[in-house]
Amino acid sequence: MRFNTQLIHGGNSEDQTTGAVSTPIYRSSTFHQHQLGGQPKWEYSRTGNPTRSSLEKLIAELEHGVAGFAFSSGSAAIHAVFSLYSQGDHFVVGSDIYGGTFRLINKVLKRFGLEFTVVDMQDLAAVESAIQDNTVAIYFETPTNPLLQIADIEAIAKIAKGHGVKTIVDNTFATPYNQQPLTLGADIVVHSATKYLGGHSDVVAGLAVTTDQRIAEQLVFLQNSIGSTLGPDDSWLLQRGIKTLGARMRIHQENADAVIGFLQDDPRISKIYYPGLNDFPGHSVAAKQMRNFGAMISFELKKGLNTKKFVESLQLIDLAESLGGIESLIEVPAVMTHGSIPREIRLKNGIKDELIRLSVGIEDPEDIIADLRQALDKLN
Repeated sequence: MRFNTQLIHGGNSEDQTTGAVSTPIYRSSTFHQHQLGGQPKWEYSRTGNPTRSSLEKLIAELEHGVAGFAFSSGSAAIHAVFSLYSQGDHFVVGSDIYGGTFRLINKVLKRFGLEFTVVDMQDLAAVESAIQDNTVAIYFETPTNPLLQIADIEAIAKIAKGHGVKTIVDNTFATPYNQQPLTLGADIVVHSATKYLGGHSDVVAGLAVTTDQRIAEQLVFLQNSIGSTLGPDDSWLLQRGIKTLGARMRIHQENADAVIGFLQDDPRISKIYYPGLNDFPGHSVAAKQMRNFGAMISFELKKGLNTKKFVESLQLIDLAESLGGIESLIEVPAVMTHGSIPREIRLKNGIKDELIRLSVGIEDPEDIIADLRQALDKLN
């Protein structure tokens, strides 16, 4: 099946018991076992649930992995993946990452003895030189949050394999619709499925997929042992959201193209971060490894204009955390999503106090642009 068909008919798209075309929600916490000491397919919903299993099979197929895993949030998925490793293990990590991941690394994982070196993933020489004898994996986002930086997945995976380490990619911004890291050589892909995969701002979830059967077996154990699994209702909501991913992403992309055109022509915008721009660093790599450039845009206002007044003057676009929903969402990373990163580190990594991140929704593009324009007009 081609990708858009697979979104709808992939995984366990039909219930084998009833023939229902929508996977039933199995809310049972436990399951009757007919034999003491046997090996039942279902025994306890933390260990395995039919609704969650259907979702996990679907995301594994969409990302071309051997197994998928659903968690209670994107952060929970990332935590489970890092839990594959042990005290003294070293990671090379991208410098531009989600603030919650930065917090997890620096406030939690380092306390358990994991070691990290932060590098600019656009610099392949720096990536390779950061690898140590105890390095176990390279972890990065592409496009990154919030600067939309592009890392060459295939090149980094080649470097990693040459040193016997794994490649882990956060594919949240791109989704498997626009980019499939496992086909480019990555070993593990993670998602905050709260975002584009859910798509409706009504579910919090995380996903992980791997091409390595041994890692899959370890993640099964960790998922059950740590217990941060996705419940059946949320699993059903997420699978329903994924069915319309292709249709939504096409509109997201069309709208983003229109918004970019407006921002480029408005003299009150001083800088735009978007991999679809021909002069954007990483554009050629993005064009090579992505189907489209996505609908996440970051930008800065002209010096002297009030960022706070601008975002608070918007009437249609919601000032809110998160991204990837059908509604357009805007935020200021330094205050919101990346507020947990110390200011000096944010500035060093290029996240200015004035940076604005926009998740372009699927409203009429003229309405999105009109809202941006009226908010800008209030700054004059």
